[in-house]
Amino acid sequence: MEKLLLIGIDTRSMLNSALKLEYDIYSTSYFSTSDTPIIKNQKIVLKENDGESCGIFEDNFDSKSILELSQDYIDEVDYIIPISGVSPTDFKRSDQKKILGNKNVENVENKFKFYNEIKNEFLTPLTFCISDIDEALEIKNEYPKVQFILKPLQGSGGYGINLLNNDGNLKLNGDKFIMQEYVTGINLSSSVLSSENESKTIVNSRLLTMNDLGNKNSFIYIGNILPLTDKSIMAKVDDIDKITNEMKSTSENLIDRFNLIGSNGVDYILNEKGLYVIEINPRIQGTFECVEKAFGINMLEAHIKACQGKIIDMPKAKYYTYKKIVYSPTRMRYVPLNLDNIYDLPHVGSITEKDEPLLTIIDKDTDFEKLFEKVELTSKIVNEESRKAQPDA
Repeated sequence: MEKLLLIGIDTRSMLNSALKLEYDIYSTSYFSTSDTPIIKNQKIVLKENDGESCGIFEDNFDSKSILELSQDYIDEVDYIIPISGVSPTDFKRSDQKKILGNKNVENVENKFKFYNEIKNEFLTPLTFCISDIDEALEIKNEYPKVQFILKPLQGSGGYGINLLNNDGNLKLNGDKFIMQEYVTGINLSSSVLSSENESKTIVNSRLLTMNDLGNKNSFIYIGNILPLTDKSIMAKVDDIDKITNEMKSTSENLIDRFNLIGSNGVDYILNEKGLYVIEINPRIQGTFECVEKAFGINMLEAHIKACQGKIIDMPKAKYYTYKKIVYSPTRMRYVPLNLDNIYDLPHVGSITEKDEPLLTIIDKDTDFEKLFEKVELTSKIVNEESRKAQPDA
């Protein structure tokens, strides 16, 4: 039996799908949730223990440590699928040949190279590459009417993004950033399956960040709702079919342009000026389980088949699905919750720090309003119970 390694921040959802396929599965992840399947060949960076803190993800996560931990697996397996948090470019060139998916992603993951590649053909935010705050403030003075944000040159999940103000107190720590026009509007995303010869948009979705839910100027990813309709977009728009068709055409064009294969995502912001292209995620996206629940397919199998040259026939969506990551409202010690739509669960007794990812809500329903109500009620319960579960010290 061929051996397949899943490697990234959290492999839980992919493991559930992988175990239905004819592979000997290996896994290395940063997080170890209590609902992650336990398999023979499995390594985890974060060990959660009763009464101990899980720490701060941004401070502790390092893709290099996952790769170092996985080297014997990498040597042993036939195939590798990198998930969010690990880039194909992180692997040694000799190991990249095992990757089921994209290998050359430099012009996509480097946000400034991506901007320069597409700026003359697509609507994009004005973007500059900077290495110090003084340079950023000089550019800002040249464009006094433009609000800018600073983003890491490479990164995902909305981490490390900040509004640029005039105080100059923001530190870049020698890293390169992009300075990008802050475009307000509706966050959207396309999920595309592609082979070397064909690209097919399988679904468009409403992408959610903390900013969408009232946490002003926080751009951290918290979930998706799909498929995209006049209801699930959660905003007044004139012609949803026109929007979804434009997303489909643009996404497939971009995926073909950058010669990407497998499952890839394209993120947008929609406002009165049109559909802004923001970035491409050249890997399986956070919509993974939502797509599986909405369409009744094995998304990992669809990704593998696309990498091997075959795009599956997509059925119509049977359900709306809504994924929402809950970030802990306080420092709390996890106690079991009697809810049937929560995933990525901490180990009982482990401590989650304030504003760190706590768990994920995922649900489905044929009625969008009922689905939204269910997920928001669950979110309210989780937050209320979290506030009751603060550790003694």
